[in-house]
Amino acid sequence: MNRKAFQILSIIALVTGTAFFVVFTGTKTPQNWLLCVAISFLYSFPLALGNGYMNQYLNRRYSWTGDTRKRVAWGIAGTVVLNVLLVLGINYVVYILLLKNDSGMFFSGDMAVVNWIMLNVTLLISAILHAKSFMEEWKRSSRKEVVEQKLIARSANAQFESLKNQLDPHFLFNSLNVLSALIDENPDKAQDFTASMSKIYRYVLEEKDKELVTVEAEIDFARTYCELLKTRFEESVNFEFDVAADVQDSFVVPLSLQLLLENCIKHNYATARNPLNIRIYSEGQYLFIENNLQVREQVKESAGIGLSNIVQRYALLTGQHVFIEKSDDFFRVKIPILKEKITAMNPTPIPSNEAYRKAEKRVKELKDFYGNLISYCLFMPFLIFINLKMTPGYHWFWWPVLGWGIGVISHAFQVLRIGRNWEEKQIRKILEKENQNNKYHG
Repeated sequence: MNRKAFQILSIIALVTGTAFFVVFTGTKTPQNWLLCVAISFLYSFPLALGNGYMNQYLNRRYSWTGDTRKRVAWGIAGTVVLNVLLVLGINYVVYILLLKNDSGMFFSGDMAVVNWIMLNVTLLISAILHAKSFMEEWKRSSRKEVVEQKLIARSANAQFESLKNQLDPHFLFNSLNVLSALIDENPDKAQDFTASMSKIYRYVLEEKDKELVTVEAEIDFARTYCELLKTRFEESVNFEFDVAADVQDSFVVPLSLQLLLENCIKHNYATARNPLNIRIYSEGQYLFIENNLQVREQVKESAGIGLSNIVQRYALLTGQHVFIEKSDDFFRVKIPILKEKITAMNPTPIPSNEAYRKAEKRVKELKDFYGNLISYCLFMPFLIFINLKMTPGYHWFWWPVLGWGIGVISHAFQVLRIGRNWEEKQIRKILEKENQNNKYHG
């Protein structure tokens, strides 16, 4: 216990003892005042220290956010056991040893009522402290999660922007290489290539900053780009397009086909006798770029922009993967066709604002439960006291105690999700099975 907590607890004990002396003590003497203050200290410090150390121990052992059910279960059990022992022990010291009452009446009559009321008041205060601890921990966790999600999203956006910025100089560099080769081989075709390149480069400037473009726009661009390649390589390269009409309005990452076409040209040789055949087609929700394998013996060191760029951009935008297949005869790349346009960069399955709303909803549920529990602990002792004072021969208080108590227990099962392990396991099995099926069919 630090100095500040000691001072606060001493002030509370002093004020409580003085108030009890003024209200309930008939003989107003300094000795009686000191006795009331001493008894108040005797209650305050053991109860505060005991509950405080137990709360700290449970917080270290079980996290409110990570092990909520265990933390609540052990908190309730520990609080009840500890406070029963402390209250009965302190009451025995005060009423039997200090005030010299008959020890045989400790668990009966008025003394039993005093024990019951003291125990419930103590449990009420302990429940409030536990609820306060939970709210503080959950708020810290929610704020931390939101901050982490924002940092992840910002990092992903920065990485994505860096990848997109590679496309502009990369395309220009490769196009100028093609143009340079054509100037020596065929100046007339070089002039036509320059005119076509301006049209293509306009598309690059317009689309490279977008996260996604339609399949139709990307295919039209790829056809124009293939015409440029055909201008240079003539009969050495053949292109075939077979993309279904029902996927034209779906989405892919921009310039993905251009990068993959460059990849085919760069890593394979092409001659009129052994042409390079490149096919672009769709199957299901995937777009395929396939070429016959004619690997060059000597290839300049790659900058690693083409294929890796597409893989990284898809990884940042969606949970779907880019698949690469290679055999002795062909090389194929399979990119996902996305049905919905993505407007937010976030590699985690739950956006930060949604995670915050779920955390806020969870806090409200637990807050309502603790409010219900505290109201029960606060109201029932007074109800029992009124029953025992007004109609001691008929203990009708058992009906509200049991009825409301069952409601509190049911609320605890609902909010703390006790007994839902079986449901969660079944849901987890179904999700894992679906994921495996998706991977198999993908």
